[in-house]
Amino acid sequence: MTKIYVGNLPFSATDAEVRELFAQHGTVESVSIITDRDTGRPRGFGFVEMSRADASRAIQNINGKELGGRALRVNEAQERSAGNRGGGGPKRW
Repeated sequence: MTKIYVGNLPFSATDAEVRELFAQHGTVESVSIITDRDTGRPRGFGFVEMSRADASRAIQNINGKELGGRALRVNEAQERSAGNRGGGGPKRW
């Protein structure tokens, strides 16, 4: 299974729309659009899981394609290291 990063998603994009787009290139195992934990609003990116062969085909065909007027950035997701959590502001207890 390969996890694909999908960036520059329109904020109106739904799991179903993203699934439909990627399903044209193979079997989609899962779709997850990331939302802000405080507001619940979409953050403009998400992840799709597909088999390795389907993922390679989808990345080649969808990267740069427009969805909702925005050119998508699609590539294989990189594992986030334990120290790479972003932020840096004050901790909320």
